[in-house]
Amino acid sequence: MLRILRHGVFGLAVLFGLCSATPPAAAAYPDRPVHWLIGFSPGGPVDIVARIMAQWLSERLGQQFIVENRTGSGGNIAAAAAINAPPDGYTLLFVAPNNAISTSLYKKLPFDFLRDTTPVASIMQLTNMLVVSNAFPPKSVQEFIDYCKANPGKISYASSGNGTSVHMSAELFKVMTKCDMVHVPYRGSAIAFPDIISNKVQLIFDNLPSAMEQVKGGNVRALGVTSPQRWPSVPDVPAIAETVPGFESVGFYGISAPKGTPPEVIEILNKAVGEALKDPKLVAKLAETGGIPKPMTPAEFGKLVADETAKWRKVVEFAGVSVD
Repeated sequence: MLRILRHGVFGLAVLFGLCSATPPAAAAYPDRPVHWLIGFSPGGPVDIVARIMAQWLSERLGQQFIVENRTGSGGNIAAAAAINAPPDGYTLLFVAPNNAISTSLYKKLPFDFLRDTTPVASIMQLTNMLVVSNAFPPKSVQEFIDYCKANPGKISYASSGNGTSVHMSAELFKVMTKCDMVHVPYRGSAIAFPDIISNKVQLIFDNLPSAMEQVKGGNVRALGVTSPQRWPSVPDVPAIAETVPGFESVGFYGISAPKGTPPEVIEILNKAVGEALKDPKLVAKLAETGGIPKPMTPAEFGKLVADETAKWRKVVEFAGVSVD
């Protein structure tokens, strides 16, 4: 009897050990809705792509991925909320160039983005597009530069907030062309477009998804893209670099989580995003926004964010801009 009890205890110990070897988070994740925080307004380019991905992830993983718009401070309000959330995989952050830019642009951030987040997955690469009001006279990048120099300080440009790639693309353009323009920040590009359409503000270097939508609707006019060469989805729109050699601002979209999120959860999410980016229907939807799918491992995406942070630090210093 004693031998049987010993074998029974040993068997239970082995069984318990096998069960405990797989963390509950990995075995069950996700077992409730996941909140995906984005730093910009509904209807903007980040929002559009986030909702495309959220629907796919909801259907594939069996739990709702809820997109939450936490606007303001160039996306830093959303970043702070995500960083301060429990690191359990149920709060994620939509990552874009603004997160890399803010590290050097904002002087008093309450967090260190690279230190306080865990990279999850890359979604896509995209360019920005310079679009102007239909009432704005210039019809090309060179005409725009000439007009700007003839009217210093009289042209205003919109952005989706301080520290976004939309903002810094314009600042880089200002430095490289010696154009004197006034910055008007908004809480997302979707909110800015009514003022651009009415010519209250003359232009924006917007992310391609929402810029394309406005151009196709005939609301604004495209002058150029910020990629070093013409972008595949809009081959008829010249690269600004064709007029301003060396000009480049190419962005990225991805997902990060609070530091300390279990590696098993990161793996599940990365795998799911990778599968999504192989789905022809989802890839077609991203193509409609002008995006190019860019699947990466968490480590690869982390390196991309770190490299972009270093790159934009040089641009911030070059442009001489900062936000307190």
